[in-house]
Amino acid sequence: MAAATASVPAVVRVRPAGMAAADRPSIFTPEIICLIAGAVVGVILFVIGGLNWAGVLNIQVRPGEGTGVNPAIDFFVFGMLALMAPYGFVATAKQRRISKIEDRLPDFLRDVAEAGRFGMTLSDAIVVASNGRYGLLTEEIKKMASQLEWGVPVATALRLFEERVPTPLTQRVVSIVTRANEAGGSVADVLTMVAHDTREAQLSDQSRKISMMTYVTVIYISFFVFIVTIYIMAAVFLPQMITAGEGISHSGLGSSGAVTLEFTFVPILFLAFLVAVIVHAVGDGIMAGVLYNGRIAEGLQHATIMLGVGWVLMRFLVPILHT
Repeated sequence: MAAATASVPAVVRVRPAGMAAADRPSIFTPEIICLIAGAVVGVILFVIGGLNWAGVLNIQVRPGEGTGVNPAIDFFVFGMLALMAPYGFVATAKQRRISKIEDRLPDFLRDVAEAGRFGMTLSDAIVVASNGRYGLLTEEIKKMASQLEWGVPVATALRLFEERVPTPLTQRVVSIVTRANEAGGSVADVLTMVAHDTREAQLSDQSRKISMMTYVTVIYISFFVFIVTIYIMAAVFLPQMITAGEGISHSGLGSSGAVTLEFTFVPILFLAFLVAVIVHAVGDGIMAGVLYNGRIAEGLQHATIMLGVGWVLMRFLVPILHT
């Protein structure tokens, strides 16, 4: 009987340790895997673009264009898209999921505080509050409640929750709640104040994002105005320069040197337009993401959209210029 009694705590101690090890986040997160895979594909595309530039390969994205710098730039753009798009979209989706989880965090803290006012311990209050519905946060709360029911200390369960939702807001909340529980006293009052402060921080962040959305819209509008301006110049103004230059070169004015027009530099000018679109797309996209939520991953998503749209417009809607 004594042996059987002694074996029970051993099982309880072993199971939470296994659960804690299983819940420990892996180093190779989905966004890191996407970043590595995108970097590998991007390097391959960069090499193909370099071989196109050197004349070793002749892979044309736009048929009938011939060899030159443009096919090399095409694969350079593909490499940038492969490098930015997977990590940008996956990391942004993760951040949006975490934001949705944080939106319901004050509601959960208030429910835990109300349960604690009835004399429950913090772990029991969390287990009782886990029966509520908190959107995407419900899954994480139920996982934390299961750990507590298996005997995991409340400090460890909160730390594992912090690792699964690694945001500054969650870290601050977990730190305050853990210290309040260790110090003793009325944890319910602390939870109520934390819930109020968390909601105020979320409202402030939402107000900032609404204000920054105006600047993001301005960035998109200015980028597309820039593209339309380049399209008008490349589709209307530059062809007229080529026509006028050819007319002058075949006339007596061109041969005598009285009037000259260096229309042979028009394709180089168009190449400068294409490079300008690429630079603006990447720079404006990253700036838009940083202004909106302070994260480069969001900026890579905007840069991917701008770069893809700009490249398609410049390479398939603008006519090919020959001299």
